[in-house]
Amino acid sequence: MNGTRRRFFQDAAFFGAGVFGLAEALRGDTQLSDPQAARAMEQGRHHSPYGNHKKKEAALAAPDPFLPMSTPDLPDLPYELDGRVKVFKLVAEPVKRKIAPFKTIDAWGYNGTCPGPTIQVQQGDRVRIIFENKLPESTSIHWHGLEVPIDQDGVPWISQKPIAPGEKYVYEFSVHQEGTFFYHSHGAMQEMMGMIGFFVAHPERTYTPHADHDFGMILQEWAVLPNNSVPNTAAMEYNWLTFNGTSAPSITPMIARLGSRVRLRIINMGMDHHPIHLHGNQFVMTGTEGGRAPESTWYPMNTVLVGVAQARVVEFDAKYPGAWMVHCHLPHHMMNSMMDLLKDRAIETANTTDAKALAQMETLANDVPFEHVHHSPIAPNANSVPGFPQDAFMEMGMDDAVEKPETHGLPKNWSAGMMGMMTLIRVLPDKEYDEMTQRIKSAGTTEQKEHSHGS
Repeated sequence: MNGTRRRFFQDAAFFGAGVFGLAEALRGDTQLSDPQAARAMEQGRHHSPYGNHKKKEAALAAPDPFLPMSTPDLPDLPYELDGRVKVFKLVAEPVKRKIAPFKTIDAWGYNGTCPGPTIQVQQGDRVRIIFENKLPESTSIHWHGLEVPIDQDGVPWISQKPIAPGEKYVYEFSVHQEGTFFYHSHGAMQEMMGMIGFFVAHPERTYTPHADHDFGMILQEWAVLPNNSVPNTAAMEYNWLTFNGTSAPSITPMIARLGSRVRLRIINMGMDHHPIHLHGNQFVMTGTEGGRAPESTWYPMNTVLVGVAQARVVEFDAKYPGAWMVHCHLPHHMMNSMMDLLKDRAIETANTTDAKALAQMETLANDVPFEHVHHSPIAPNANSVPGFPQDAFMEMGMDDAVEKPETHGLPKNWSAGMMGMMTLIRVLPDKEYDEMTQRIKSAGTTEQKEHSHGS
């Protein structure tokens, strides 16, 4: 029998086993949660366009240590070891998310946060995710960009039965890829309620050039009507824009050492594409949701378009000290909702006088509270000029309300023009960087003690 015929019969046998196993999973109550069965099915059926993933003798050395990615304003998901399997526990549930000092929304997420906690593994790991559904409706999880067996793909009725409220389901697969991936519900409305999280697979061998800092950002849009807290998932226009579930100026700045190399991973789970721009620096795009890109494809830029359901990884050398802005360059994505600031009153966008604007901002300042700082100067005849006002009354300085260790040392009223999808990468010289990291560490230790005492 020649090689072609032999491969044909082998593939036919594998295909038959796969269809039989999937049919059993969809028909029965057992949801392929047995690790040995899942592993056997994966080894028998999983084919990849990248070829055989069995380790060669030369690749048996221990993997390189990796630099964990930092996801500002979001936690990592911890794991336990069962032999060599990394076991994660993930819970889908309703959550409350404070996206601005004066705005909290009712979202859906994982493990008490929206977006969900970051899952970090390494290429070659075997992972098991014990998933529990505490939502009022059925759900499932899709591992976006990961090459997993069909019974682990997370599409209701196609690859598994929907996971009913109160039920648990076990996903298990081996991670042979490296790169920036994510997990999310495979229900369109649930996605718009916030059900997404990072899934980062660090490479078995360290990337060259290596990064000294690794940050992650999730882009989301929300349609939240005035005096409401529940996002309208059927809406097509959005009035709140967030990085990692938080809107500027509440977003925690990223801190980098002068002279270091910085990696920034960006994923988009919304309805709009986002051109993400970095001030004062040029970067190269080194990866997508498919993994690391060949260095021959890198070229300098400072704005990268992150399309819906895409991941973009950029890297740059932090050569210049300063607080450099990172933001979506769509104009309406650089602002928060201006219809919801004063509860039953909306800020006027036309025919507004200086006195009216001051009164409105004082009302908001008393409610949050924060110290109101007068907006940037306007001309004496401003109200007689066609088109006025535009940005004149948009500023909302609230430094005290969003203060945290990472904002220490920023100029007074730094937060006034920070809204929507806007954050900072602060590149600090050695002395300032060391002082900042110590400040952050001390604040974290204090929070841990307070949390421990409170529990």
